[in-house]
Amino acid sequence: MRDAIHTNTLLDFTHDPSATSWVASANVADCDFPLQNLPLARFRPYQSDAGDAAWRVGAAIGEQVLDLRATGLWTEGDLRGWMAASPAVRRSLRQRLFEGLRTGSALQVEWAPHLHAHNAVQYSLPCEVGDYTDFYIGIHHATTVGKLFRPDNPLLPNYKWVPIGYHGRASSIVVSGTDIVRPLGQRMPPGSTAPVVGPTQRLDHELELAVWVGQGNAMGEPIAIDQAGQHIAGLTLLNDWSARDIQPWEYQPLGPFIAKNFASTVSPWVVSVEALAPFRCAMQPRAADDPQPLPYLHSEQDQQQGVWNITLEAWLQTPAMRERGEAGVLLSRSSLRDGYWTLAQLIAHHTVGGCNLRPGDVLGTGTLSGPLPEQGGSLLEQTQGGKAPLQLPRGEERTFLQDGDSVILRAYAEAQFHLAARRIGFGQCVGTIVSRR
Repeated sequence: MRDAIHTNTLLDFTHDPSATSWVASANVADCDFPLQNLPLARFRPYQSDAGDAAWRVGAAIGEQVLDLRATGLWTEGDLRGWMAASPAVRRSLRQRLFEGLRTGSALQVEWAPHLHAHNAVQYSLPCEVGDYTDFYIGIHHATTVGKLFRPDNPLLPNYKWVPIGYHGRASSIVVSGTDIVRPLGQRMPPGSTAPVVGPTQRLDHELELAVWVGQGNAMGEPIAIDQAGQHIAGLTLLNDWSARDIQPWEYQPLGPFIAKNFASTVSPWVVSVEALAPFRCAMQPRAADDPQPLPYLHSEQDQQQGVWNITLEAWLQTPAMRERGEAGVLLSRSSLRDGYWTLAQLIAHHTVGGCNLRPGDVLGTGTLSGPLPEQGGSLLEQTQGGKAPLQLPRGEERTFLQDGDSVILRAYAEAQFHLAARRIGFGQCVGTIVSRR
């Protein structure tokens, strides 16, 4: 059966759904960070008795962060070395964490003093990002946006043959919680004969996942499709902010530039591919009249287990909602399973010409929208290009983001079919729009 999960060789005792932790908050139902997850982040305490403000790596467990440097499990100050390590090394670290945090562990007394509450620490990017490439695997997003600009030809002829992507700006990738300054840019107002320069009036979010590259490849040596999945260290959420009125004026003929390079936000917690093993599933079958992937993009194993059953959500909290103490309103919910290409296909294509990927590089999936109108992963889709404002509670409405708005991305993975597994989450990816000074 095409939709069956084939992950037996990837599972071990760390995926046992009945296992619990001596950190009580990790055992709460629907907790993002149960014992079966153990994602890693780069953090430092806001307050330290020793005055130590150095960054270090931590593992999330319930509402706490375990300082791995203090336990001696990982002494490096960021996650680049972890990403560069072999899957066997990453798996070993995960197993040691699991055993130490499991109920009844003899390490509880030793490790408990090295736990910090999430709200008592500051997060950074997992490591310095060397390169960033954003792809376009969301076919529903591509089709809906294409209809806005090319009603008779929404998908260009190459879309179903080649994973479309562009090189983004690594220096402006920021961690969740960083304010997003409304960008300036050149735009051509409707009916004008000359462009104007000013703050974007059509600021938008994009609901994506970020792929953090693990072991890289030498320049000139492509990564084969059946090996590509082993070059993925883990995933985070990604919001690739977009200025929709700057984008159409500048993107021909070379693609996005100022409309995209001002900021992209990632969540701090890297959910490892090892933690995601129970949630692997098959690629959605292509339509009968769609072309099949070219040989360098096709692996039967990848087609059978190259996708994870990950649900993504985008939420909006307006200033008025914040003042009332409201968490916000759900804008959309979609799934990684709706993508047209697997993540391994992105790596195989990225390197087919000889490009060398390096540990800590980031690949964005592109906006992940579902097939239904309410599953659009951006306001551009949900408001039909600004023509149909979203009606929010208490009389508010939005076509695009206003100053003071916060966009909150969330995601979680759940098992399907016959396999039992504990639901795991990605935490939050948050950005608030602020006006230019």
